[in-house]
Amino acid sequence: MPTTNIARRMTDLLEPICLVTYFADEPGEELSALGHRTYWDDYFASRAAPLGRVAAEVVHAAFYSFAEGEVARHIPGVWETVPAEVSRAAWQRGSVRALRRILGAELAGSPGLVRAADLTTKAATSAPTNGRVMYAGMRTLPIPVEPLDRLWHSATVLREHRGDGHVAALLGAQIGGTEAHILSALDNGIHPAESFGRVHHLPTDRLAAVMAGLRERGLVDADGRFTDAGRETKRRIEALTDELATPPYDGLSPEELAELQAELEPITATLVAAGSK
Repeated sequence: MPTTNIARRMTDLLEPICLVTYFADEPGEELSALGHRTYWDDYFASRAAPLGRVAAEVVHAAFYSFAEGEVARHIPGVWETVPAEVSRAAWQRGSVRALRRILGAELAGSPGLVRAADLTTKAATSAPTNGRVMYAGMRTLPIPVEPLDRLWHSATVLREHRGDGHVAALLGAQIGGTEAHILSALDNGIHPAESFGRVHHLPTDRLAAVMAGLRERGLVDADGRFTDAGRETKRRIEALTDELATPPYDGLSPEELAELQAELEPITATLVAAGSK
């Protein structure tokens, strides 16, 4: 299997594990108990925690896809009363609770899940950290001992590794964070793209400027739909993202990679059927 196909296949298998963090109720319950007020308080307090107590500008740069000022509404304020590491631990604890509920005791405690956790962790700790800010931050965190906890942690480490590569691909294509959301919306059949949930709240003049810039570059047409050039740009970004996501899996032998995919399949299928929530 070509390396880019390996990266895409592994993303498809691991992403439902990570998505419980954003879709299930348990992470929010854990964070609300600490005093966080909103979903975005939860998100920024927890996801940014591995970077340390850094300024909003640093989180904005690392996360890349948020509009100016969005991060600063939460960072560092969310850490004033709840330390970053406490929020992060609650986020993880809630995510693992959600996984345990969705998967059920039999699957969550199965030998196959233990093996999947072992191999996912081996992959997650195999890649260089150079140029990978979020991945490097995640690599500083302790690896959990309990298998389901370790599987969530390592899948999330790999998600951040891929995310760092995606940012590099976007930068290479000169696509900013808001522009990236517009291209993703169009790729998913959303029109007008400005109605997409990640951008629809932005000021109208800001969205108009983004769309005008994409038109000037020939990436969208007068109706705000993909041109051939825009569709090809999106394809190249995704292909490069897959390519840059392959190094962790070089740490597994072909036999280990095949075993990992096989062990993840029933886990992923169960999570997909539940919508990871």
